Amino acid sequence: MTANKRYYRDVKKLFPVYLKKEKLYLNQLKEQIDEYEDTSYEELVDIFGNPIDIVKAFVNEISKFDCDFDLVSGRYVIDAKSIMGIFSLDLSKPIDLNIHADGAALDSVMEIIDKYTVE
Repeated sequence: MTANKRYYRDVKKLFPVYLKKEKLYLNQLKEQIDEYEDTSYEELVDIFGNPIDIVKAFVNEISKFDCDFDLVSGRYVIDAKSIMGIFSLDLSKPIDLNIHADGAALDSVMEIIDKYTVE
């Protein structure tokens, strides 16, 4: 497996939520990664960032809100504000995000997490 494919796979499996915008983001990222054909994995990390940083950014973004967030995978429910909790899930399987907010708070949350979701 090439470094490009391995890097893309690592980024994709770390995304906690999948909706349309994230799918678009991942496709665009894949196109950009593919432009670096003969590049090592380490060089890709230097260019695009560490895949784990994506999860950290997600947790940092949702931690700004007072409401609760749950990630649900099968029968497991974990606090979405917990990096350790996120990494305890099988990130290669579908994960649902439950947001315990409504009204303006929910609208604000949706604006922030929109970039992390993939349908």
